[in-house]
Amino acid sequence: MKEPKKCIIVDDEPAAHYVLVNYIKQNPQLDLVFQCYNGIEAMNYLRENKVDLMFLDINMPEITGIELLKIIPSPPKTILTTAYSEFALESYDYGVIDYLLKPIYFPRFLKAIDRFFSIENVQNKPAEIIANTVSVKVDGHFIELELENLLFAQSFGNYVKLHTTKRTYLASITTSEFEKGLPELGFMRIHKSYIVALDKIEATDKDFVVIKKERLPIGITYKRELLDRLKNKNIL
Repeated sequence: MKEPKKCIIVDDEPAAHYVLVNYIKQNPQLDLVFQCYNGIEAMNYLRENKVDLMFLDINMPEITGIELLKIIPSPPKTILTTAYSEFALESYDYGVIDYLLKPIYFPRFLKAIDRFFSIENVQNKPAEIIANTVSVKVDGHFIELELENLLFAQSFGNYVKLHTTKRTYLASITTSEFEKGLPELGFMRIHKSYIVALDKIEATDKDFVVIKKERLPIGITYKRELLDRLKNKNIL
């Protein structure tokens, strides 16, 4: 049997914890490793620990669930658990894989878990480097993308837009999974939504890099490392 996926619960309501703990215990493929009651606790735990899946409430004190997803550079796959449906559309901008409305019923929970594992099964295969290519799934088929043609990768929900010198592909993979398959020396994440080929950067300013006339934002947490790497490559 495969090792269970590590998951955490982030919710300020004890009753919600009770329900989710009960549901998770009935699924041997999941391993509940931590429970927290606000965003600060979640941030501190995620800084030090790898998590595969996060059950996240939206309406919490101090930091909301959406704000937490904005703050964390590379959040784990997330299933939102909330009594409010109005944030559903916005949440998918941050790679949320499902949206469970409270009260959460077991069949609906199982459907969300099935969705999580279907995404995991697809993403465990891609991003294997073969020579100078990366294997990604596009339109249901795997293709070998030549890395020398890759300009930048852009997060698009549970997909990634791969901008190349020839065309743009929409691949069934997240930016975090795609990043794992790239050679570290040639590529870098500059923002939670963008990974760039360093040698394709044509210009930089305070908050952007320019690739083929596209202005791509630089996240504040990546700025110093990017500047250092560009200087070492004599791009600046």
